[in-house]
This record gives sequence, C-alpha cells and structure tokens, in this order.
Amino acid sequence: MTKEEKMSVRSTAKRLASAVTAASLSLALLMPAGPAFADAGFRQWVASFRATAVQSGVSGALYDQAFKNINDIDSVVLEKARTQPEFTAPAWDYFDNRVHDQSVAVGQQMARKWKPWLDRIEARFGVDRNILLAIWSMESNYGEILKRDDIMRNVIRSLATLGYADPRRSKFARTQLIAALKILQRGDIDESHLSGSWAGAMGHTQFIPTSYQAYAVDMDGNGKRDIWNSIPDALATAANLLRKNGWQAGKTWGYEVTLPAGKLPGGSKTLAQWQALGVVRASGKPFKNGSDKATLKVPDGRGGPAFLMVKNFSVIKAYNNADKYALAVGLLADEIAGYGGLVQDWKRPFTKLTFEERQELQQRLSEHGYYNGKFDGKIGDGSKAAILAFQAKTGLTQDGYPSMEVLKSLRQK
Repeated sequence: MTKEEKMSVRSTAKRLASAVTAASLSLALLMPAGPAFADAGFRQWVASFRATAVQSGVSGALYDQAFKNINDIDSVVLEKARTQPEFTAPAWDYFDNRVHDQSVAVGQQMARKWKPWLDRIEARFGVDRNILLAIWSMESNYGEILKRDDIMRNVIRSLATLGYADPRRSKFARTQLIAALKILQRGDIDESHLSGSWAGAMGHTQFIPTSYQAYAVDMDGNGKRDIWNSIPDALATAANLLRKNGWQAGKTWGYEVTLPAGKLPGGSKTLAQWQALGVVRASGKPFKNGSDKATLKVPDGRGGPAFLMVKNFSVIKAYNNADKYALAVGLLADEIAGYGGLVQDWKRPFTKLTFEERQELQQRLSEHGYYNGKFDGKIGDGSKAAILAFQAKTGLTQDGYPSMEVLKSLRQK
C-alpha cells in the first residue's frame, strides 16, 4: 500500500469514527436509561411483543414479571444457533455416542429405581418402559444435562433472543415464547426455574413449549405438570406423546435382520413377505405378527446392520423426525431390556473403545495438552480435534477416530 493510500484509509477511518460517535450520542439521548445501548432494540422488541402476547391470552402482569430481569439478548443462544452443524458423520459416530455400556447400565439402574412409577405409566399409556428410559437417556442423559449451567438457559430469554435476532427461527421462537409464557401462567413452574436448551427444549424429556402444552401430564398428582423436577411427570409426558401419535402397545419398534444376496425390492411389505424374500431376523428367532407392515432400512449400507422397521419406529419419529434418532432409541431400549446388542456391528474403521476407555482417552489427551473439555466419553468436535492434533504430532494417521490404537499410543507417553 502506498503512503497516499495509507493516509486516505486513516482519513476515512477518522471520518467514520466521528460519524459513528455522533450517531451514538444522538441515539443515546433518545434512549431511556438502562442496560447497554446495544440492547436497546431488543428492549423495544420486548415492549412491542407484549401486545401480541396479551392478545394471545397471556396476562400483561405475568408478561412484565417474566421479563423483569431480562434486558438483553443471550449471545450464547445466537452462537449456538449459528453453529449448528449439518449432520454428516458416519453411522457409527452417531450411535457410539448414544448407545454404549454406560447408557445401558444407567438405564437399567433407573428401571429398578423407578419401577413402581414405570409400572403405572406403562399400564396407563401402553408404552414400553424401556423406550421411555431410552428417550430419557437420549434427551438429557437421564437428567444430567439439567445440572449443567453451560447448557441450560432461561427459556423466556432464549426464545425472545431467537424471536428478535434470528430471522430463520423467529416465527418458531415467537410461537414457543407465547406457549412458554402460558406455562408460567398456568403455574406448573415459576420463571426462575423455567430452564431449557438454547432452542427452548425443556425438562428431563426435552419438550418444546407447544409440545409440552399438548402432551404434559401430572403423573405424580401434585397439581403441576413438572417435567423439570418430577421424573414420573417427565416419563409420562413422553409416553403420552407416543400414545397420542399411534403407539401400538405390546409391539416392538423393529428387528435387526440378515439380508440375502442380490437386490431387494423397496417399499413396505408384511414381515411374512420380507421373510419369503429371504430377509430373516439376525437373532435367528421368528418374526412376531407376520402380518405387520415393515420397511427395510440399511443406515450403514449393505455391509452394516440392516433393520425391518414397523409402525412404532415411525411413532418414535414423532419425538424427533430422524431415522437415526428413532433407531438409537430402539437399540438402546432393547439393550436396557436385556435383549443384547447388534449381531452385525457398524462398519467402524478402527478398534472400538468402551465408554470408560473413551473417558480415559479424553483424560490422557487433556494431560498432554490437547483437550480441555469434559471427560464425558462423548466424542464430539473438541475430542476429534484433540485426537487429530495428537495424531499429527506423533506421526499417526490423521483420521480423528477414538480408536484403541490412539489410546495405546497415549498410554505409552
């Protein structure tokens, strides 16, 4: 850059700075005293949205109380909204983080602890208890995430932030915000305890406010539908959602199967028809209810496990409309019930670690300065980056896999 160009840039910068300062001073004189000027637009939006909430049946006094201590947006919520990745990870990566020895062991422990309530919920709604336990694990790690301040947010503030500042989610967030305010108005929870994920999913079983309104159940009979503190209420609410979306009592979600050689037709067929085509249960047992319609799924390709999905699989998708989610719930439920794991494992290009070994991997990566996250056994972006850095430093193949090979190398350091 020439001397003249540098002088021109400095001159332009000074003019812009002066203009911004003057504009800021002018606006500051117009704005009422309060929190940071940067949030004046948000405060104005909150004030204007009050009329919409009142018109929708929310008390003005309750609205004012809910926003009494909310003067600015939640920047963490916006960061989370911006950085949600498109899911492109291989099948084994998704399932290894959700269906593992610890999630099974804790599920079995919770099945024993909450048996009297699970008996009542199963009798009332007809939904398999192991499915409910698996959903509880998937949604909140059996309630553990509710204890984490780095995850849980003020639901009113989160939804207001998205409603004001995220054009992609604003319509959704405003609808959910009104629903959340009505939850407060009904008295199921107070504003100081109305916590949820960055996008407003709440409680042990992670219901968005409108779904809570549609399905929430006061199972323990205390007059409140409290999915934040009452395990019976949370599990019954999940059961109610599944029942109202067509859950078939006494039936499974699907079967792991073995495929014959050659191409198979697509579409839905009865289990008996699939069997006639050479598709049999991987366990060697016969299909139950051969007249039930089923769809073939091969999430890891023909070389990985294959499944015939029946009606209840699609019902689970009413909770989260993703095949991998519903399959993880079904597989975890079967293991909690003691039916065992997959016969044909995922096409994993390395030697799998146990949950405890994955925690050890994270701890050793931390000790060597590669990782600064939690030792939670879940291999997310932070863990993968640490593995890659270690592999690069030590001359190993840089694939980011949480493998026994990497752990052995760390143990030798």
